[in-house]
Amino acid sequence: MTSQPVPPVGVVTVTYSSGEYLHNFLRTLKTATTAPVQVIIADNGSDDGAPEAAAAADPAVTLVDTGGNLGYGGGMNRGVAALDPDVEFIVIANPDIEWSPGSLDELLAAARRWPRAGALGPLITEPDGTVYPSARRVPDLVSGTGHALLGKVWKNNPWTVRYRNEDAALVERPVGWLSGSCLLVRRAAFDSIDGFDSRYFMFMEDVDLGDRLSTAGWLNVFVPSAVAMHAKSHSVSRHPERMIAAHHDSAYRFQADRHPGPAWAPVRWGLRAGLAVRAKLEIAAALRAQAADSASTEEER
Repeated sequence: MTSQPVPPVGVVTVTYSSGEYLHNFLRTLKTATTAPVQVIIADNGSDDGAPEAAAAADPAVTLVDTGGNLGYGGGMNRGVAALDPDVEFIVIANPDIEWSPGSLDELLAAARRWPRAGALGPLITEPDGTVYPSARRVPDLVSGTGHALLGKVWKNNPWTVRYRNEDAALVERPVGWLSGSCLLVRRAAFDSIDGFDSRYFMFMEDVDLGDRLSTAGWLNVFVPSAVAMHAKSHSVSRHPERMIAAHHDSAYRFQADRHPGPAWAPVRWGLRAGLAVRAKLEIAAALRAQAADSASTEEER
């Protein structure tokens, strides 16, 4: 009997001048799986030449110019649309992810164990080895608001603790949502909910995706036997004023979408006002820190 060829795994990443991060992403991907891969780089307007260099160096890598900065979800949707139609499983990942050997094969094996898994996520670590809380509960109005307003000033408040779900055991299990920094999604599940909601420019698009997958009857499964490292936030650190504003806009959109209609209008107004104040305070603090870092760098020269 002639064996059937193994279908490729689609790997989609969105770049925005990601530089060396993209190189490390592709380098470590080579040992993450034994399956053939088709890599799509959906570029949102890089000016560093890294996406072009990656595509020129590897025939398995295709560069898709999105035509502008569509945000993370919008860029991902464009990248997924460029994959071959026979791709059943799709990796959705930031370019600043570094894969542990065999980690993608672990996710693929878990997908076979969980046939109703629409999304599966690895254990994600920080560069220093700290475990990032990537498998969380979906925030309701109370816990989401409490975390948004108090998470920075009172880190152990009960709403943040509940939302981040950090005390849960590191075992394979269904969860509310998984970090979009590194996901394996079943294409049938992704297509069934029309992918990411592109209204989310950045942040919360993964919370929204996980919540809509659950509503559609799919599972979000945490797979800690697969490990990936997330370098984190290189775009956020360069443009704190834009990224912080986008984060707060997305937090409002998530709750407003789930609390529509006139009866919830006062709650939406209060939430918008509170998040606007919090965003201004965070932006001011981030810009002061950025200015202090620049001044310190100048003094050292």
